[in-house]
Amino acid sequence: MTSADRRAALNRAARLRQLSEVDQDLIRLVQNPDFGRWMAQITATGGCAHPIHLKGATTTRDGVTSEILHHYDTAHEPGERLLVRCRNRRATVCAPCSRLHAGDTFHLVRAGLVGGKAVPVDVRERPRLFVTLTAPSFGPVHRVTTDNERCHPRRKTGRCEHGRPLGCPATHDPADPLAGQPLCPGCYDYPAHVLWHAHAGRLWKAFTDNLYNHLAARTGRTRTGLRRTLRISYAKVAEYQKRAALHVHAVVRLDGAEGPGDPPPAWATADVLGTAVRTSAAAVNLRTPYSRALGEHELRWGSQLDVRPLRAFGGHEGLADDAVAAYVAKYVTKGAADTAIGLDHPITSPDDIPTGRFSAHVRTLIHTCWRLGGLPESAPLRLRAWAHTLGYRGHILTKSRVYSTTYAALRAERAEYQGATAREGAAGIPDAITDAHWRYAGSGHSPGAALIAAGVAEDLARSREIAREERLPDRHGRCGAVDGGRHATS
Repeated sequence: MTSADRRAALNRAARLRQLSEVDQDLIRLVQNPDFGRWMAQITATGGCAHPIHLKGATTTRDGVTSEILHHYDTAHEPGERLLVRCRNRRATVCAPCSRLHAGDTFHLVRAGLVGGKAVPVDVRERPRLFVTLTAPSFGPVHRVTTDNERCHPRRKTGRCEHGRPLGCPATHDPADPLAGQPLCPGCYDYPAHVLWHAHAGRLWKAFTDNLYNHLAARTGRTRTGLRRTLRISYAKVAEYQKRAALHVHAVVRLDGAEGPGDPPPAWATADVLGTAVRTSAAAVNLRTPYSRALGEHELRWGSQLDVRPLRAFGGHEGLADDAVAAYVAKYVTKGAADTAIGLDHPITSPDDIPTGRFSAHVRTLIHTCWRLGGLPESAPLRLRAWAHTLGYRGHILTKSRVYSTTYAALRAERAEYQGATAREGAAGIPDAITDAHWRYAGSGHSPGAALIAAGVAEDLARSREIAREERLPDRHGRCGAVDGGRHATS
């Protein structure tokens, strides 16, 4: 190497040292001969923010002749790895995968309302309600107000035993950091709040059990006799309010005993169901076992209860089915950062709780979970393992067995569709045998790869938005189309 070459090499090294880690990683990726194939994988995952890396091979053979019909091996992929979606439902963790999860949720909920996905269309004629159940009060909190209404007006001024005012004459908008915070943290019943979350699943089961009992009582039947003619189907989603307490939105439908394909009795109407929902929720009353440290707590649903009928397509009364399905799908993809709790992952120690990410109210709830979780009598509740969800141990979305299709069925249908091209050669051979061997090889992106994936996800989102706008009718009822790069109507 000549002295000039040596100086040039040193200059290049100096320039590289001035580049950031992301810049250096971008240069490495772009200069890789397999960059084109790597980009194809990133695009295929929709720009997934935390893809799973797999190594392995799939071979499809003729079951009679053993002839290889299709073979795929990651040995020929960049890094000898195949990238697949992480499938995280939270938009704050992975926006592309959360969008896919939202689409699955929309179809899951909608199929139980208007049919489709192996659910008969007759379900749209069934009695159906959209029900919201709330948590009770654990102490007064600052509330969002409208029309210049005061937060907590009181005729008499006074202070609680901790020296804090009993009222609040201010007005709060949704962005006000005081909204949802206790007027007095010392008076707020944090143990009751946490224990209510820990038993939310039992409260829902008690509600559905009561619903059968109250429907039977109203119609002069026994519970067993009612179950021979009626089935309650539902899908529910849990949501955190400003005060960091859960409330539950649920679609409740009445079917015949055999499920969606069986109509309910003629007496089973939306009005009858609505009355039973109200009385059933009010009758729920669970008690925690007594302990010296915690005492005994009575667990009930809150007094605020909303019951609305659902309508399909052109109906004039009640909520629209598609709007309800879209609402549930939108909420189920929210990350904790979008809600009152602000934490997306479990914690292993109180020291892991960030101090600046969320309010003192939420921090106190997490610390309460940790403290109560150390008591022997609270061991079955696993409060420390679920401290990041403030003690709530349930899934964000749950449904009854025959309400509609399942996430697994929807994902299998999508995988079957996506794999149809790859198996095209074996499509006409009924005895084809597929042998697959896969193993986990890592996850995530390097800094430069994360930047490229985010750009791919943004481009795909923009393309979908443009396509959606082109499909929307204009004020004349005509749908837009793209013609020569300009917007036109037809």
